[in-house]
Amino acid sequence: MVQNPILPGFNPDPSILRVGDDYYIATSTFEWFPGVQIHHSKDLTNWELITRPLNRKSQLDMRGDPDSCGVWAPCLTHDGEQFWLVYTDVKRKDGSFKDAHNYIVTAPSIEGPWSDPVYINSSGFDPSLFHDDDGRKWFINMMWDHRVRPLLFAGIAAQEYDPVAQKLVGERQNIFTGTDLKLVEGPHLYKRDGWYYLLTAEGGTGYEHACTFARSRQIEGPYELHPQKHIITAKDHPLNPVQRSGHGDIVETPDGKTFVVHLMGRPTTQKRRCVLGRETGIQEAEWRDGWLWVKDGPVPALEVDLPAARDEAKYWAAKRYDFDSAELPIDLQWLRTPEPERIFSLTDKPGVLRLYGRESIGSWFEQALVARRQQHFNYQAETEIDFSPTDERQMAGLTAYYSRYNFHYLVVTAHADGQRELMIVSSEASHPDGKLTFHGDPLSVPNDGKLRLGVTVKDSKLQFAYALEGGEMAPFGPALDASLLSDECGGHAEHGSFTGAFIGVCAQDLNGTALEADFSYLTYTPIQ
Repeated sequence: MVQNPILPGFNPDPSILRVGDDYYIATSTFEWFPGVQIHHSKDLTNWELITRPLNRKSQLDMRGDPDSCGVWAPCLTHDGEQFWLVYTDVKRKDGSFKDAHNYIVTAPSIEGPWSDPVYINSSGFDPSLFHDDDGRKWFINMMWDHRVRPLLFAGIAAQEYDPVAQKLVGERQNIFTGTDLKLVEGPHLYKRDGWYYLLTAEGGTGYEHACTFARSRQIEGPYELHPQKHIITAKDHPLNPVQRSGHGDIVETPDGKTFVVHLMGRPTTQKRRCVLGRETGIQEAEWRDGWLWVKDGPVPALEVDLPAARDEAKYWAAKRYDFDSAELPIDLQWLRTPEPERIFSLTDKPGVLRLYGRESIGSWFEQALVARRQQHFNYQAETEIDFSPTDERQMAGLTAYYSRYNFHYLVVTAHADGQRELMIVSSEASHPDGKLTFHGDPLSVPNDGKLRLGVTVKDSKLQFAYALEGGEMAPFGPALDASLLSDECGGHAEHGSFTGAFIGVCAQDLNGTALEADFSYLTYTPIQ
């Protein structure tokens, strides 16, 4: 028995694919660059991050994309000849309108090279591509109706895609408007025994989330609902340890077993905050009487019978990033920009990660922040910084970060008189005003010498620490609320924030002089 999730931490909207004996899952990355995480597995249990295919400016430029915009709900498929990846780049999500542009990229192998994108449409988000057994291809996406007439989420559109002309052809049809749960999105099409099956997500991505299943003899419908309607949902079971379950995809093993991967969350505290964001879980299922039934469903199980045991030692292993390569380790990302050379370098000073101070923390355009996902409820992290600010507009340090409205930041900066100091700056669920909180008094530190900065997150409490060069680590500042770094507090409550907590290093220079901050290492140590 393996405990969910199979992809812990911020890994939402899974699209799963099997090619031979290899399984792949693509997940959303939103404003984090490069775009789309693809994990690989041989056994559905142990997964390794192997690539992020949207890694250059011609494919993805998210500068200006607001928090929780960017890459939504990728769909990864294979037509027997090549890999196809469909994705949305969302430029606006708040208010009445959605600016959501859908693209296709292809590659001969999962490692690439991935093509430049082909623009498809902007009628809605959550696109997918279905390869029919007659050779035709169909592009599927939800449609957005800003008039709310009759529905904001207007239904699932299907239109044929011509891979030679690289465009949609024929008539667009609304094939499914969902159920009374509403907010129908996340569509995937399948074909089995002459039936077209449509798996969608409904209820929003919060605690009402669900996987809805329907079938038809024709792509265009009409689609009849599954006898259970929702094949995965925890919406009526608030005490179930796996919550927010929906947005799924189906895969079959070589020996004929069927599994459904799905988005999920694990809330903590009485405030039901998912501090690890939206994760990827899995459920065993079986085909019976022409329908797919999730084992013991529709309530998602915490423990699932999978083909292999999990390598727990790997999951609990500490990570140390020494920055001794010319490329970042694959599990580190940055925000929005396809021009990382403007915000960091691993070669200017070999052996350190050099950040160039750019815009403020929380900028939607160009900020120097390099971070990794929080994937454990409790952890410790540490870095060493060499930084010589001259005034209060130059700052760098260690941050536990969710979005521009939610972060805790241990800052090395300077007072107006040039004295270097240490301080804690937080943005505590401050949407929409972005108000900052300064915890305690600043601490004057020597103007010369490196500093070690640390953080411990345990039981939803976050405690910063520091040490002078050659000294011992000591706590700094009060214990802070780590649960603020969650979707439920991410600026717009559970239906408007979609990412997860990160821990990383950053630098700002609001004077515009791009002052460098050098980081010797970053560690991440899970606490069991």
